[in-house]
Amino acid sequence: MWWRLACVVVAAALAHEPASAQDSAAQFYKGKQITVIVGSSAGGGYDIYARLLSRHMPKHIPGNPAMVVTNMTGAGSNAAAAHLFNVAPRDGTVIGALQNSAVLDSLLDALLGDTRRLRHDATKFVHLGSATIDHYVCIARADAPVKSFKELLTRELIIGASQPGTSTRDYPAMLNNLTGTKIRLVSGYPGTREITLAIEKDEVKGLCGFSWSSLKAQRPDWLQSGFIRVLVQEHDRGHPDISKMGVPLAVDFATTPENRQVMELIYSSETFGRPYMMSPGVPAERVAALREAFVKTMRDEELLAEARRIGVVIDPISGEELQALAEKIFATPAAMVERAKQAMEYKAP
Repeated sequence: MWWRLACVVVAAALAHEPASAQDSAAQFYKGKQITVIVGSSAGGGYDIYARLLSRHMPKHIPGNPAMVVTNMTGAGSNAAAAHLFNVAPRDGTVIGALQNSAVLDSLLDALLGDTRRLRHDATKFVHLGSATIDHYVCIARADAPVKSFKELLTRELIIGASQPGTSTRDYPAMLNNLTGTKIRLVSGYPGTREITLAIEKDEVKGLCGFSWSSLKAQRPDWLQSGFIRVLVQEHDRGHPDISKMGVPLAVDFATTPENRQVMELIYSSETFGRPYMMSPGVPAERVAALREAFVKTMRDEELLAEARRIGVVIDPISGEELQALAEKIFATPAAMVERAKQAMEYKAP
């Protein structure tokens, strides 16, 4: 009888523990506000995703806090990352929506022991999840002198780009170094929204490191009208819809097997897609509550309906999966990391 009684007590305690964690999170978040810091300009892909999330996630968080979105541009999301790491409260009230290239950027610096350039360590961020897996492409105006990626190996193309540390600047630099393309960059644009406006004005002829989901969300008419061509997929496996269009993979143009390995390492950051993360030190029960809320939000029928209406792709990844991917990248040999950093140094044709 005593043994049975002890088993009942233990079982009751175990059953009560998750509920207590949920109650604790609900008590903390009730009446609070969560700030989502987007590390890129308003109107771009990361901003669109973050605002979509903020409209639907509060109802799935215990305590139903409010969510607001703010933009903090600079250094390819590294300014926002530094704020998240060093300044933001570590209590679960601030979430970072950083560019996935910034995550890889910090990982590469950490692997090489160079922490002077960045004021944060992305390897220590707590991942909540990603709204989708990204697939980047190079696009060009239909009237540009280059009509295919193969032609880009022998003919120059002027494209718009942001600052170092962003996919729009680092990916085309890598293509020049590892495939032999003749891309000339006009850099300094705040984000993809400004670059796409420059393409429309014919200031530049194209854009690389551009998310397929952002293209469909920001400029859905470009493909339908034939205003632009998709020259190449900047991904190690490619997207089924883009592959059906006959668009080749950039990795297939690598000049050596070693160069292909470097490209595949850099493109692995695209799995982070549209990541959401918090600074280290957030209490475990709040991390668990937000991760669970994120998964529920990505399955929310109202969110999915709005995503379809505005042309946003939802293909979510859990926080646990992203955490494991970061650890895998962190285990990359230093020699390969050094080659990857050199590959993203821009050299004009």
